[in-house]
Amino acid sequence: MEMNGEIKTIFKIGLSVLASLSYTYFISSKIPQGKLRFFCLLPIFYLFFILPLSLSTALPAGVISLFVTWVGTFKLLLFSFGSGPLSSQQPPKSLLHFIFIACLPIKTQSSNQRSPEKSSPVSGKPPKVPLNFPTKVVLFSILVALTDYKHYLHPKLLLVQYGCMLYFFVDIIVGSCNVLMRAALGIELESPSDEPYLSTSLQDFWGRRWNLMITNILRDTIYKPVRSAMAAFVGSDWAPLPAMLAVFLVSGLMHELIYYYMTRVTPTWEVTLFFILHGVCLVVEVGMKKVLAPKWRWRWHWAVSVPMTLGFVAVTAIWLFFPPLVRNGVDAKAIEECKELLEFIKEKLKLDCLVSWASLSSIGSVG
Repeated sequence: MEMNGEIKTIFKIGLSVLASLSYTYFISSKIPQGKLRFFCLLPIFYLFFILPLSLSTALPAGVISLFVTWVGTFKLLLFSFGSGPLSSQQPPKSLLHFIFIACLPIKTQSSNQRSPEKSSPVSGKPPKVPLNFPTKVVLFSILVALTDYKHYLHPKLLLVQYGCMLYFFVDIIVGSCNVLMRAALGIELESPSDEPYLSTSLQDFWGRRWNLMITNILRDTIYKPVRSAMAAFVGSDWAPLPAMLAVFLVSGLMHELIYYYMTRVTPTWEVTLFFILHGVCLVVEVGMKKVLAPKWRWRWHWAVSVPMTLGFVAVTAIWLFFPPLVRNGVDAKAIEECKELLEFIKEKLKLDCLVSWASLSSIGSVG
């Protein structure tokens, strides 16, 4: 991988995103919300769709497709019709705020992030095991280092390790952005997750704990419109169930797109099937709760429900979520890219130190 060339490409992508969002910000005062604004933003949607294709590295392609192609596009779609965090109802304070809110999980007054699922007194709550940012960085570094010995691990255990690395990686990326945003602009980012390893059900895992940035954007763009449309056919009590299925279908397709950016091979639709399977299981879980809740309020103890939930997620991820990445060597490629980036940063820091030392030496000799 040519790190310098890839960094230049990433820089160009950043400039393209800045120009696109600046255009979007300024047309908001000229073009009313609705179909006309939507059509004016179609070129931006297309640009955000093709931007990751200019990258030759897997990890940057995955990150940019997540924050720009998925989150940015969906927020601009909401903005087209006057809703979401970018809407005129809750306008950003400035162009800079608009740009950051468009691509990052910035906390706003409209944030409807939910608290973790409450447990009944019988089942009790799982104990809190918070991991702070430095701890996550250390654990992620250890897991990356352990990949050098992956040939000693059973392939299934290696995929479990990848799942943990994915969790830490997303939290570290958003946590790093949070530090910069708080220092530069005084704005706060939403936490990307809320201790997903303590999930007591699929509803708890997907709706309240895992990847809350995507959960919140899908709730506004897919869940609410589908629920409103289905209420006329199945009633307001049951309308959430087809809306959940729609959310998981869209999530699967978007993950399939991200996989394509990272692998550049024809989709196998395994990851889409993963999300459809979880959507169906979640609908069954919620439906059973609706039917049984009036008569049966007992729940599994967390010591049983947490392993069951995480076990189901792990088994299905090993079966459907990770194989397309491993099969195409993206796992090894992404890990190598992490190591090369660290080496690149070390070399740059070493060079800067040498330049500073040489400057100080020349000043001292002149003195």
